[in-house]
Amino acid sequence: MTLLAAHLLCVGLVALDQLVRALRIRLLIGAIGHPLSLRDAVAINAIGDTASAVTPMRIGGEPARLAGLLHHGVPATASFVAQAFEVITQWPMVILSTVVLGIWFAPGWLEQTGPLFLQGLRRTWVVVAVLGAISVVVWLLVRRVVHLAPRMTRRPWRRVRVYGRRLPPGTLLASAVLGFINVACRTAILPLLMTTLPDPPPLGPAILGSFALLYSQLVLPTPSGAGVVDLGLLAGAAGSAGEDGVTLLFWWRFYTTIIGVLVGAWFALHDFGWRALRGAVRRERP
Repeated sequence: MTLLAAHLLCVGLVALDQLVRALRIRLLIGAIGHPLSLRDAVAINAIGDTASAVTPMRIGGEPARLAGLLHHGVPATASFVAQAFEVITQWPMVILSTVVLGIWFAPGWLEQTGPLFLQGLRRTWVVVAVLGAISVVVWLLVRRVVHLAPRMTRRPWRRVRVYGRRLPPGTLLASAVLGFINVACRTAILPLLMTTLPDPPPLGPAILGSFALLYSQLVLPTPSGAGVVDLGLLAGAAGSAGEDGVTLLFWWRFYTTIIGVLVGAWFALHDFGWRALRGAVRRERP
């Protein structure tokens, strides 16, 4: 595939991902009884993407999206319920994708890509060990900080169950399908970029490696898995990129992270204003 065609397709995948995620939150909010414009839905998700990308374990994403929903007139309970059902319908798609990709592509990855990846890790084992230790420590600290006592969440989750009985099954099914499209769009970006390499790696292991690199960020402590994920890609987790590894890493980060941060920052400044954002950051400082 030509370089231009690959980049155009990546732009299309990013746009489609933003669209289906906006449709999902709009669908859930509307089913609860609070209409939300498509523009506002895109803005809310983009702001959440920015907060996710710059906070450990992406913990800033959901609070930022909640603030966006409240700012656009959605009541707190409806916002919490919609976000809860996003998670309820999204995670089965992630788990299903993990199982399917593992069954289809894990044997090929172990045979073709695994040895290359292990060889790359051996060259940087000290860095891997340090990053791993830091990841465990920070994960434990973040988990302790963000832990909510059951008595604080019992009432909202009771409301989630009440709304769940009222939501049409078709709404939940549509949310799950949109969640699957979200996973597919993000996962396809790295294999697509790899087709432009002089010697592209096998497609199956590239897809599995892309999925693993993306969704490992949910448990890694550094913002967007910075360091660990980048090292994994350069070590060959999705196949060898040869001398083009750094360039490939840049474009992959550009499409999966940087674009979202820039768009979200623009929406945040437009919707909240610089003074409000600066005040929010200052309140978060110890």
